[in-house]
Amino acid sequence: MYKEIIANKKDALEMVIDHMMKEYGKLRTGRANPSLVEGLSIDQYGVQTPLKQIANISVPEARQILIQPWDRANLDAIEAVIVQADLGVAPANDGVAIRLTLPPMTEENRIDLVKVLNQKTEEARIGIRSVREDAWKEICHAEKEKEITEDEKFVGKDALQEIIDDYNARIETLRKDKEEEIMTV
Repeated sequence: MYKEIIANKKDALEMVIDHMMKEYGKLRTGRANPSLVEGLSIDQYGVQTPLKQIANISVPEARQILIQPWDRANLDAIEAVIVQADLGVAPANDGVAIRLTLPPMTEENRIDLVKVLNQKTEEARIGIRSVREDAWKEICHAEKEKEITEDEKFVGKDALQEIIDDYNARIETLRKDKEEEIMTV
């Protein structure tokens, strides 16, 4: 029974990792990444529409993002949203597309970015702990309802902690990789 509870929580654990990876993708490193602007929403015909649904977003150079809307009438709206998003990048509108050229990162920017990275990592760890607590409550409830024995409850606790430790190790590995990416010149 405890194995089923733990297996059901693996999807939630994977969702925490996926969310963390999306948040990491939004962090501006020295290289251009489409995820920096993909989540921005444009008011198109009275509906908030994600930028990635109304434009082609590409990275033609290491430090440049090219946004080519399918309807050129959206260029000004896209430019305004990028300015409002305060990405630290000035958009260049050439009438056909918008180019974002990322400036080189300073050491101070990198250190600040690592702090944000650590914040995002801690949020993921909190998410993992929350999933662990939910699973532990379900295991305890199963024991109270006599669905599992007390011994199985503690075996389940150990199995759960082993899986949580694996996920925490994954989070730390991903954090170290991203920190290395940020700190490399």
